[in-house]
Amino acid sequence: MTQEVQEQAQAKQGEKHPKYEVNIEGEIHPWDKATITVPEIRTLGGLPADQQVIEVDLKDNSERVLPEDAVIELKPGQGFGKKVRFKRG
Repeated sequence: MTQEVQEQAQAKQGEKHPKYEVNIEGEIHPWDKATITVPEIRTLGGLPADQQVIEVDLKDNSERVLPEDAVIELKPGQGFGKKVRFKRG
């Protein structure tokens, strides 16, 4: 390998790739942190501030309204752990 190719390979390894995916109203958004807050969900999904954010458990389709100060723990990758999505209320 040439020096340039080695540097490019090292740079690629150092790049951060989103480890998490957040489903907001059916649209998948990449996310780099292990947690997400309700205001971050609003910003990411373009949800208005005057509507509630609802967490939907896709296993049993149960819903819960999230308080504004909620911090949600995410699991890496899609299809692992608790399957949830978020929607406006």
